Amino acid sequence: MDDRFENSVGIVETKRMRVVEEDSPLVLRCGKELGPIDVAYETYGKLSEKKDNAVLICHALTGDAHVAGYHKENDRKPGWWEDMVGPGKAIDTNKYFVICSNVLGSCYGTTGPVETNPKTGEPYGLDFPIVTIADMVEVQKLLLDKLGIKELLAVIGGSMGGMQVLQWTVTYPEMIKSAVVAASTTKLGAQAIAFDAVGRHAILADGNFAGGRYHGKDTPDNGLAIARMIGHITYLSEESMRHKFGRELRENSEYSYDFDSEFSVETYLDYQGQRFVERFDANSYLYITKAMDYFDLAQEYGTLQKGFANANCRFMVVSFTSDWLFTAQQSEEIVNSLAAGGKDVSYCNIYSPYGHDAFLLEPITLGAILSGFIGSTYRPLSERTGEPEENETRSALPKGVKPGDHARRARVDYELISSMIDEGSKVLDVGAGDGELLTRLIADKGVRGEGMELNQDMVVHCINRGLSVVHRDIERGLSYLPTDTFDYAILSKTVQTLDNPDKVIRELLRVAKKVIVSFPNFGHWRCRAGLMFRGRAPRNKQLPFRWYSSPNKHFLTLKDFDEFCREQDIQVEKKIPLKLASRRPARFWSNILAQQAVYLTSKYENPAG
Repeated sequence: MDDRFENSVGIVETKRMRVVEEDSPLVLRCGKELGPIDVAYETYGKLSEKKDNAVLICHALTGDAHVAGYHKENDRKPGWWEDMVGPGKAIDTNKYFVICSNVLGSCYGTTGPVETNPKTGEPYGLDFPIVTIADMVEVQKLLLDKLGIKELLAVIGGSMGGMQVLQWTVTYPEMIKSAVVAASTTKLGAQAIAFDAVGRHAILADGNFAGGRYHGKDTPDNGLAIARMIGHITYLSEESMRHKFGRELRENSEYSYDFDSEFSVETYLDYQGQRFVERFDANSYLYITKAMDYFDLAQEYGTLQKGFANANCRFMVVSFTSDWLFTAQQSEEIVNSLAAGGKDVSYCNIYSPYGHDAFLLEPITLGAILSGFIGSTYRPLSERTGEPEENETRSALPKGVKPGDHARRARVDYELISSMIDEGSKVLDVGAGDGELLTRLIADKGVRGEGMELNQDMVVHCINRGLSVVHRDIERGLSYLPTDTFDYAILSKTVQTLDNPDKVIRELLRVAKKVIVSFPNFGHWRCRAGLMFRGRAPRNKQLPFRWYSSPNKHFLTLKDFDEFCREQDIQVEKKIPLKLASRRPARFWSNILAQQAVYLTSKYENPAG
């Protein structure tokens, strides 16, 4: 064995199981019957005695059941998610029992148009019935029934795999504890459907297609290759293509003035098309892309919120900044619908130049998210004490920042905020940072806590701690949340960094019954002295930033905030001006002696109604 097998599941076997018999066919969403149905699948790891560690991975359009490991010792390439699945990896096969099955309609062992139709003794071809994402998921469920698995710790998928995950959450909500949806959507947009349509037309127009009955004859390689080229373009980003290819010529230094492929990007697409026809079936491509086109949860259930109404698992939604096929906006539509329905949802929009393919090419950041999210589902935060475990600290915090640093700097601030919050409350922490405050509130007050954070690294770290956090700029608003969703919203040392703090505070007072605001007091005597005697912007332990690198955009004092609350009809229920050196409230001359302040505010209740 060579080094490739050191951190791998090693040599694995694709198994095949019959889940539907011919005399008892499955009724598909199109109304037609199909049977028998065989499923190709692979498993890694060991199912626990409680059978509570099963993880189902759903593959994308042209994927298969071979997620990790090697089929033979001399295999050139491992499974398609080898970087993510295996001993000690993000989806740790030392802990979890991992299953992946080939989807219905594919050409990698599960019943599809390449398989023999028992009625004719010939390959199905276009006699194979149209299948949907829901049909694929139902067949996966039948496989799990055969394997004796009644509960899934997690269902995970990217792209079309993410569609299957979403279908799982609405069709079998009682079976799932957590769901990871990466680079996916609840429905294809017109542009994505158009790309699929052009690819299918290229196949259907190939002279060798022969009405789908090309097996044993010349196959429609040109049409399938063109379909793959079109699809592959959508998987990349302009940035990645520019950096990888630019306008470079493959071989010559000058233009050839003919129609042969000469740009590097052209020959690359030629290569991708040729490789694809060697491993995939044209009919399967037609059927699976059509299944993706038909997928539309909002149309099926009336609205997304109605579709997710019965879902009771934790959700982790991931998008990638350069993905223009399934955009961050489409992922946020999922997040917004889940959050509006009161579901436990986390979200991260990962910076990546790799386009739609990023879910296969960002193992470090995505791996940290998966590791923390699945781990905290398997062992919830409420069951843990102390610092995060080793596998929960993989995310890279900003340079020079260690876990807990922010909390140590604001320890007194956090203690005061905690004292204002009732036990068992529902809390939103805006600007959650490294998650220290929320972690404390969950441990000490038993709150149901959710976070919102703009910094990607901090978001990943919060998820690693087992927190529910959404990667979002609060200034974009919270219109998707109903009024009084939370008992408390926390704006800890964030208000002075916002462009429009007045709008943010008003919005928080809409979605939360009470809002806790803390901020550094720029009216403190040291700040005044610095300006008066040194003629320089304030800089101290409380305000360590230089004028050009400070995140602070507004320099407010306690009097400023008092006046703001009066003008906005905001009720101040409690106000604590704090002297950090003595850890005591500043009872006199607070606008001069207090280094920071913590306010508990609420909407002004008009007795007259």
